[in-house]
Amino acid sequence: MENNILPVIESDEWLRPVASEIEYRHNLYLDRIHQIERNSGSIYDFANAHLFYGVRRDDHLSGWWVREFLPGAKEVSVFGDWNDWNREQFSMKKDEWGVWSIFLTDEITNGKLQHKSLLKLNILGADGVRMDRIPVYIKRVVQDETTKDFNGQVWEPATSFDWSKDDFMMNSIVTPIIYEAHIGMATEEEKVGSYVEFTKNMLPYIKDLGYNTVQLMAVAEHPYYGSFGYHVANLFAPSSRFGTPEELKTLIKEAHNLGLGVIMDVVHSHYVKNTAEGFNRMDGTDFLYSPEGEKGNQPHWDSKLYNYDEPRVQHLLLSNLKYWLEEFHFDGFRFDGVTSMIYHHHGYTDFGSYQSFFGDGVNRSGITYLTLANKLVHEVKPDAITIAEEVSGMPAMTATITDGGIGFNYRLAMAIPDFWIKYIKDVPDEQWNLQEMWDVMSNRLESTKTIAYCESHDQALVGDQTIAFRLMDTDMYTAMAKNTQSIVVDRGLALHKMIRLMTISLGGDGYMNFMGNEFGHPEWIDFPREDNNWSYQFARRQWSLAQNNDLKYECLLKFDKEMIKLVNDNYILNAGYGYNLLNDDNNKTAVFEQAGLIFVLNWHSQNSIVDYLMPVPLHGKYKIILNSDDTKFGGFGRIEDNSQFFTVDHNGKPHIKIYNVNRTAIVLKYQD
Repeated sequence: MENNILPVIESDEWLRPVASEIEYRHNLYLDRIHQIERNSGSIYDFANAHLFYGVRRDDHLSGWWVREFLPGAKEVSVFGDWNDWNREQFSMKKDEWGVWSIFLTDEITNGKLQHKSLLKLNILGADGVRMDRIPVYIKRVVQDETTKDFNGQVWEPATSFDWSKDDFMMNSIVTPIIYEAHIGMATEEEKVGSYVEFTKNMLPYIKDLGYNTVQLMAVAEHPYYGSFGYHVANLFAPSSRFGTPEELKTLIKEAHNLGLGVIMDVVHSHYVKNTAEGFNRMDGTDFLYSPEGEKGNQPHWDSKLYNYDEPRVQHLLLSNLKYWLEEFHFDGFRFDGVTSMIYHHHGYTDFGSYQSFFGDGVNRSGITYLTLANKLVHEVKPDAITIAEEVSGMPAMTATITDGGIGFNYRLAMAIPDFWIKYIKDVPDEQWNLQEMWDVMSNRLESTKTIAYCESHDQALVGDQTIAFRLMDTDMYTAMAKNTQSIVVDRGLALHKMIRLMTISLGGDGYMNFMGNEFGHPEWIDFPREDNNWSYQFARRQWSLAQNNDLKYECLLKFDKEMIKLVNDNYILNAGYGYNLLNDDNNKTAVFEQAGLIFVLNWHSQNSIVDYLMPVPLHGKYKIILNSDDTKFGGFGRIEDNSQFFTVDHNGKPHIKIYNVNRTAIVLKYQD
């Protein structure tokens, strides 16, 4: 055995040809973390930029510090509603490190600079252009209802938020079952929803469904609502569209009281190009936080890239993670756009071999940053979880840092929704291949913890379609009443349930669902914009559909709730790979064992078979504990409730005979 070989290489023989590259990138991380520890003591102490920059109250000196890192700026002043928007009154001074600062006493501002005051910086940049800018580290940004301009707002309440009795630990959740949610869309009214409404209405609903983790999108402030929160302008400001920072904290605390973890969809892969609202060209250069020139642009997303090689960028972004963890008690992060972060080509290429993950296209600085980020997150909050939205399958993404990996707890199984879309859209039912299904669900290393999902917000956007909409199309508007017959809806309901059950039982070590998809929400997401007359009609969720006893949406909701209960009660997501008992391609029937349960999925459009003989692991009695054809789930009730089956010998092995109903999934449990 080689000496000092990294465990991640030792455990995967396919990595041996690229061992030198993995060792090199690991050494880049070690060099950087050692440098941070030499200069700052620890990565925890390094990530304190938010405690220094921005607008901060100093009660001891009776005034306010305003600080901003602007090494290229020529002149900087601070102004706001508290000094009648006078840009010339309070000039800031620059130190040798490029930090501009001023201390504003209560006396000099006549006490007008206070909590909720509006504030901006006036900056003469290196390019000779003078602009009014919002401080990078501002904690709150609000939009003027009349002018539509965004302004920074001083946010220093007189009393600190009461986090007492918030003793929730994320490690109390064995496996994350994630409910992906957008605060603004979580109301049925045609408006922007609020933190308060989400706390009151959504948290109990999510808890009742059996999900144990809430993933919040669009938290950091963004100027364009329709960006879904992915064009961030203000990294440290929770979006004021939804309410105040304290209301967000209340949401998280209440979620914790209900036993729900809360993770944030954090966007460190790019930032908005806007200068009026964001921090692009903040000091008059295009390389303050980005690579210089065209390399600083994300061509596919019309946004700016971060230069992860720069210590000031690491300082900014790591401090941002620490801020959300400590100030708001988030329980971890789903990192958006990881593929873009770790490749110079941003993932727009083919990945045909292990070597393709380690060529010139790899952004080693991005990998170093993400490794530092995972180091910090788990140092600040050891029980926090991190999830990588990464499509290429970069090896060692979820390996521990000490083993030579990048350190994520989980990665998203992004190939699974792509697979289901391809099948539903392009492949006739009769040609659905059971082995291909099995391979897609099982295509992961045992050491790579994975969050499975069959659809997320990405599939719900205009230009794409949810699974329910792809299956049922316009019949969702005309034939979802329980007393209405539609073969399109019958097929759609059946496959919707089966797809979700197969995904959650085989696809990973955790599960994710986008809000509303649990009951097959009928509409796409289209945010208010000029082309739709700024309508909120499609930027909301119609919860009443699933609460209406006369509609089949209720049936899908009931199935989802029972499915999640089955998963929780039987620890299915802890079980690892399933065991393939039978792939009967003629009858399109898949039989597999997972966590001691037997799953039977008959995908056939017509074939229902009496006395269908199938293998089981043990001799004895089996009982149906979940049946997708149950009438309460929108099925036809062709299988008797609580049916039991006794094994028979066939070729010396235990088998049972069942009524194998088409487009139906059943789950059986062994009875002692």
